[in-house]
Amino acid sequence: ICENGVTVVETAGRNPEPHMPLFKEYGVKVVHKCTSVRHALKSEKVGVDAVSVDGFECAGHPGEDDIPNLVLLPAAARVLKIPMLASGGIGTGAQMAACLALGADGINMGTRFLASKEAPVHENMKRAIAEASELDTALIFRPLKNTARVYKNAVATKVNEIEREKGQDMKFEYIVDLVAGVKGKAALTSGEIDGGIWTSGIVQGLIDSYPSCAEIIDDIISECTGTINQRLAEIMKS
Repeated sequence: ICENGVTVVETAGRNPEPHMPLFKEYGVKVVHKCTSVRHALKSEKVGVDAVSVDGFECAGHPGEDDIPNLVLLPAAARVLKIPMLASGGIGTGAQMAACLALGADGINMGTRFLASKEAPVHENMKRAIAEASELDTALIFRPLKNTARVYKNAVATKVNEIEREKGQDMKFEYIVDLVAGVKGKAALTSGEIDGGIWTSGIVQGLIDSYPSCAEIIDDIISECTGTINQRLAEIMKS
């Protein structure tokens, strides 16, 4: 990363502190993704330049606290001194306006860009996201304290069935073949919806098309500006 001149890096999953001296030496800005206020504060302490605060709505790993952004964002904003991006469950301009109102300095989107013209995944996946509702995700690995939100397909449903059946005796080895990363990666390429597990957030319920990234960004900025300048202004007048 450093040798190739990358100027901004997002870290996640583990404490970024061991890598900070090298990033600082090369002038790399570090954004650390956090799912809790305590992790955001620790990230600030070890010297990251900004944090991406990830609410329970997100795709992938939302942590184990289950705090949605309506509470998590302002809770983090009230104690942080570094910039904060809102992440998880965001896909519209009105939501961006809400995140800014809650103390965020910007937004971070994953699922919304997965359903875009340029995303390097099969069109079947993009279509599945556009046709899905906010109810069509599954939380897996909860008994293992490593919760992940994925698209609710046959594989995710089977994993949940095994987790319920095993209860407190649940072990990763019972599902390892079902959730193999190579299967999920292959599914994204082949377009086989039930080929493996793949992540998608509940924001899919707000997505009904997969235009270009430029169109997505333009629409979100336009709607965000309109929400702030028109919708909120109307409310204040009334």
